[in-house]
Amino acid sequence: QVQLVESGGGLVQAGGSLRLSCAASGRIFRINAMGWYRQAPGKQRELVASITRDGITNYVDSVKGRFTISRDNAKNTVYLQMNSLQPEDTAVYYCNADHTPAYSSTSTLNYWGQGTQVTVSS
Repeated sequence: QVQLVESGGGLVQAGGSLRLSCAASGRIFRINAMGWYRQAPGKQRELVASITRDGITNYVDSVKGRFTISRDNAKNTVYLQMNSLQPEDTAVYYCNADHTPAYSSTSTLNYWGQGTQVTVSS
C-alpha cells in the first residue's frame, strides 16, 4: 500500500505564488508517472500537470507558463510550483501517482492523495 500526502496549499492573493508538495510513502517499489489534479466547486476534476519518471512533463493549457511540475525520485516526491496565481486557480489540488508493486512488475496501481485547498483572492 502506498500513501500520498500533500502539503503547501493555502490562501494567496492574485499574482502570488504557492508550492505544493506530495510525498509518497509505504511499500514503495517503483513510482512511475505522477501528477496534480484539481477540482473546483461544481466542476469536474481536471489534470493540471503530469510528469513521467524520466521527467517528461505535460500541462493543461490554462497553466502553461505559470506552473511548473517537478519530482525527486530519491524522495518519491512531486512538486507543483504555482506562480501568477489567479482566482480561477482556486480549487482542491490532488496528487496522483502510478505505482508498480514489487510482487508484480507488470502491474500498475493508481493512488490519490487527500487533497489540499488552494484559494486565490482577487
